[in-house]
Amino acid sequence: MFEVREYLDRRDRSPFGIWFNQLDKTVAAKVTVGITRIALGNFSNVKSVGGVLEYKIDYGPGFRIYFGRDGEAVVILLGGGSKKRQSQDIQHAVVRLNDYQERKLQEK
Repeated sequence: MFEVREYLDRRDRSPFGIWFNQLDKTVAAKVTVGITRIALGNFSNVKSVGGVLEYKIDYGPGFRIYFGRDGEAVVILLGGGSKKRQSQDIQHAVVRLNDYQERKLQEK
């Protein structure tokens, strides 16, 4: 089982949460199922893309959840999007993961 956390930027905003709150109910439910599967360790719809992990949801325009790992038991939600903006969303997720990792090192 994995602990799922949302990445918070330097202003304590969650890019994932902002994206999620704009989804309609059906898509939000499918994203929630995806997060639950990730939390349970089901990575069957996950692939590595550009330094982050992408969970693919086969619905509508092809929704995606972008996340990173922190150790063996923690998943960091970095953002979401669709196939249409995939390359931009991946770039943003990579920047967020790098920021998360840098700030974690500074805390030590």
